[in-house]
Amino acid sequence: MKDHISVCICTFKRPRKLRLLLDYLTKQDTKDLFNFSIIIIDNDKSASAKKIFEEFKAKKDQILLDVIYGVEEKQNIALARNRAVKYSKGDYVAFIDDDELPESNWLLNLYQTINKYHVEGVMGPVCPQFEVKPPSWVLRGGFFNRKRFNTGHKMNWTESRTGNVLLRREIFTKNTIWFKEEFGSGGEDRDFFLRKINEGYRFIWCDEAVVYELIPKIRWNIIFMIKRALLRGKVSANYSRSNKISILNSIIACVTYILSLPYLLIISPLTGLEYSIKYLISLFDHLGKILAVIKINPIKDIYIISN
Repeated sequence: MKDHISVCICTFKRPRKLRLLLDYLTKQDTKDLFNFSIIIIDNDKSASAKKIFEEFKAKKDQILLDVIYGVEEKQNIALARNRAVKYSKGDYVAFIDDDELPESNWLLNLYQTINKYHVEGVMGPVCPQFEVKPPSWVLRGGFFNRKRFNTGHKMNWTESRTGNVLLRREIFTKNTIWFKEEFGSGGEDRDFFLRKINEGYRFIWCDEAVVYELIPKIRWNIIFMIKRALLRGKVSANYSRSNKISILNSIIACVTYILSLPYLLIISPLTGLEYSIKYLISLFDHLGKILAVIKINPIKDIYIISN
């Protein structure tokens, strides 16, 4: 019997992108090595993605893919991921974000790599795909480029994420709370991988399993970038609350960036705007961590980080 992969998608009010992702998933080349199905978990209590699911389900005679739909009414990405795992039946569980588009050999490369290296999980690159042409400073600054590794690279928890990953079923058999609710606004994946690595599970990189993240124009709006930085800082504080040195470093960094920014802005016509913006974003990353430690939350929308 062939192995089966449950491909899990947690979605929140992105009907156009979800429809596009589902279309791309129908084009996966499995080389007849495995079967796969799709699980959609709608994190919108009004079930805004149900129409997309029903449209896709209506084409099943042409598509020949099983698809399951569920709703996680509480707006919390960790709970949405837990529900997806509960609905999954495969020998493997894959996660892909609702604003990502996979290459046709995405799932095949993950599957072949996890079995070649005999590990419990494999992650792949997420590359930017801009919906409209961005300003030159965005490209020069590499704001949406993520670090890549050679295939076989052993991942640590700080490098790990669930935006492009294939995991063996055995990882999820011990309990039903795999992703912690307190990480509902982000960071649930790092916390998950931190715990699993400490349990002895191994995760590696597959550089050939590529997906593309759709980047809308709003993402390089400075105010939006600052909001995302504040929320990232808040999430990182969950790992640093007991680390006084980390908090002290953030305080020192804030002071340094505040003193440096005026000078950087003055010379930006010569050095490029991207340097000033990188310092600005780093400032708010550290500030978000400090504010979280003193219980100040300037960002209420938990999904701002995924837009």
